[in-house]
Amino acid sequence: MSTPPLRHLSAAVLAFAAGVPSALFAAPFAYVPNEGAGTISVIDTAKDEVVAEMPGGAKPRGLAVGGDGRWLYVSDQPNNRLQLVDLGARKLGAAVALGESPEGVSISPDGRWVVAAIEGKNEIAVTDTRSNALAFSIPVHGKNPEHAVFSPNGRLLFVSAEEGDAVDIIDFAGRKQVAQVAVGARPRGIGFLPDGSRAYIAAENANEVFVIDTSSFAIVARIKAGLRANGIAMHPSGRQVYVSNGGDANVSVIDTATHQVVATIPVGQRPWNMALTPDGKKLYVANGRSHNVSVIDTASRTKLRDIAVGKLPWGVVIR
Repeated sequence: MSTPPLRHLSAAVLAFAAGVPSALFAAPFAYVPNEGAGTISVIDTAKDEVVAEMPGGAKPRGLAVGGDGRWLYVSDQPNNRLQLVDLGARKLGAAVALGESPEGVSISPDGRWVVAAIEGKNEIAVTDTRSNALAFSIPVHGKNPEHAVFSPNGRLLFVSAEEGDAVDIIDFAGRKQVAQVAVGARPRGIGFLPDGSRAYIAAENANEVFVIDTSSFAIVARIKAGLRANGIAMHPSGRQVYVSNGGDANVSVIDTATHQVVATIPVGQRPWNMALTPDGKKLYVANGRSHNVSVIDTASRTKLRDIAVGKLPWGVVIR
């Protein structure tokens, strides 16, 4: 087969061939950790095709892209570390020792801090992206923290304690827990309205989404979702929140004004964590047992296609 001329290649492919970080290009990339393969699949969201496979450690799960687009931060669960991946070179970089069984990872709105939920130690490990070194840890009351997500203003950190049936709320500047909110059994995914006024928590064994007022820490709504609700993704408009239902192989669309499910979209088997493109036009859903990612058109609320990735994809982050 002849090699196509460069003018026919996508910007994404040329970027990776040249070792240029994806942040320099208009079309964002979706990064998918494949925990069963130890790889990161890279999807060009303009063409919805895999353009690269990168090493991700022994069992990659949670991940976040650094503020400058150079580094991908990945929780490598069996090695108890935060693995850095150089996005330009597509190679493993340094690793940060964290603690037993790191899971969900997120980055602060200003790009300064990367946090990882440490299941085995019931704490949140905080890495400073200026030095790529562990800065400090914050203990939580809940057992087996799964996700740790910053509020949009970066002041609060919400932590889902999957064996504690609660959400721990951390004052990040004070580096201490200030509240705990009891929710349904096995809370997992967390999302916020863009203005930060409410948080949405998926409770897997309760098959519900709990809505928390971030000022009073009161539960203001409980929304029935599908079987084994787990992942949460908030639309940039704040009008819809998406919930992946692992047992039903679909995604629920919730109207945030009415707290009603307004659509249900079939995807692959065991949908898990998800992410939206910055413009909110497409939702990418990691389907663990189908070994693929479903792409949803958010306007029509229909699945556009499935993209094959590695074994047991755990989530998606888009940058």
